[in-house]
Amino acid sequence: MPEIWLNYGITDVVLDIRAENLEQKIDSDGKILDDSAINEKLSTIDYSKPMELVVLHNSKSIQKIISSMFTLCEQKSKPFPKILTDKKILNQVKAGLPEGSSINEFDNMENTNSNLVFMGEMEFDGLFGYETVSTRLIKKFGLESMLSAYAKRQGNLPVPGQYPENLQEAKKFSDNFEIQGIEIVANSQGIVDFSIGHPSETMSNTKILESNSIKDVGQHKTMIISTGKDASNDNLGKSFSSLWNCSNAIKKDGLAILVAECKGGLGSDAIQQYIEDRLTLEQLKNPTKYVSGMEDLLFLSETQKNFQIGLVSILPEFYAKKLNMISLPGIKYSMDYILKTQGPRQKVAVVADGARLLLR
Repeated sequence: MPEIWLNYGITDVVLDIRAENLEQKIDSDGKILDDSAINEKLSTIDYSKPMELVVLHNSKSIQKIISSMFTLCEQKSKPFPKILTDKKILNQVKAGLPEGSSINEFDNMENTNSNLVFMGEMEFDGLFGYETVSTRLIKKFGLESMLSAYAKRQGNLPVPGQYPENLQEAKKFSDNFEIQGIEIVANSQGIVDFSIGHPSETMSNTKILESNSIKDVGQHKTMIISTGKDASNDNLGKSFSSLWNCSNAIKKDGLAILVAECKGGLGSDAIQQYIEDRLTLEQLKNPTKYVSGMEDLLFLSETQKNFQIGLVSILPEFYAKKLNMISLPGIKYSMDYILKTQGPRQKVAVVADGARLLLR
């Protein structure tokens, strides 16, 4: 029996699957930067100036860059950068920081200064094609601009890995600020590349992500999808990106099971309002006001016309049912459900790093 470990929150869980049921295991790849290459790129930063690093989400690659920057500061006898992050992930980020670091909450863009360096790991995104520092900023701080970006979407299905018109809205938004960004491209093994500069420039890393992450795998009837890292399945809204990345590789009337712990809950105002019957699917088509996470709710309702979606998470079963998803209490139950509903010989494709892969 092949042993396949899939990320589930801060731990990994084992998927017990018989060899005859495993169609293929799909993981990310790409050449990893070694420490000397990372330090060489980071040495181009001027550490004599005060610096505030804004951590937009938590991941091993972000922790690695921060740790390398601190080591360089020590070697050059320069002050450590201050770390800022969202209140929700402050403790997570703090746990991965090197000794001697200070961390504070970052909650608005109004008093931004040119000392700010925003850090994020690039992924794919259903609405913008790519999740970049710029798209993270517009989603978090530019709700009015988001209405315009949402209105410019291409249809009602997700477009990961494409370059839709609304990606320019995110670029325009970040252009309003004199800031710097560190845009990281990584995979399950480590950092593939990163660039330093204004977030509207570092967006060009999409080409690097594209060249390492797109896989032609054909279409599959059944797929189990892990996001590959804690930061990508911390909440339901975020974990949907991995589902959109794989949606073109799932057959009509097939089944996709998303493995996402979601300890941060729904992570989406739109999904919350929908569950509480304060938002209808019809209102998603042409809203007068943008509610965060609208696009995922819209994509979910449209995607479900093509295939069924199951969810392994700690969310209440009521949430999954309300969203028309099959609620599965654990990874073991996902295989049981597949074999019971699709027969003991059903072949299953397993995706280990859904947030950083694009299947077609």
